[in-house]
Amino acid sequence: MHTLHTAPLLRRTVDDGGPLPGWAVLVDGDRIEALGPVEELTQAYPMVRVRRWPGTLGPALVHDGPLPPAPSPRERVHALLRVGVGAVLAAHLTDPAVRAAVTRNDVAVLDVARPPVLAAGDRADLAVFADDGRCLATIVAGRLVHRRA
Repeated sequence: MHTLHTAPLLRRTVDDGGPLPGWAVLVDGDRIEALGPVEELTQAYPMVRVRRWPGTLGPALVHDGPLPPAPSPRERVHALLRVGVGAVLAAHLTDPAVRAAVTRNDVAVLDVARPPVLAAGDRADLAVFADDGRCLATIVAGRLVHRRA
């Protein structure tokens, strides 16, 4: 099923020159199918489910460090999802229970850090941030895994 994620502003990378107003990300399953102006994508996919987010939509973050402390592996992973993380480095997953929690939540495991980017064909790892930097939503592999109440 296609889902169109839209927000007032869209960033294709974490620190691209400036966000694009009126753009959206079309997701099919766990992949980004297209990026473009909202009007063009809704015309091309008239029956698409639309998720409208406040703030700025962009790529989920890559966490380059140990996972935050928490009482359980699941809570350690959820602490990352709450701040917009969609990928972690394998070097920081030495505990098998934490690695299993990462896998269960579809968080990407990378061998080396790379700048997050939104591009057609890539995994649909998205995050929405408020003007004050708070994460409002995290989408990992096309699935909504965190939404701020």
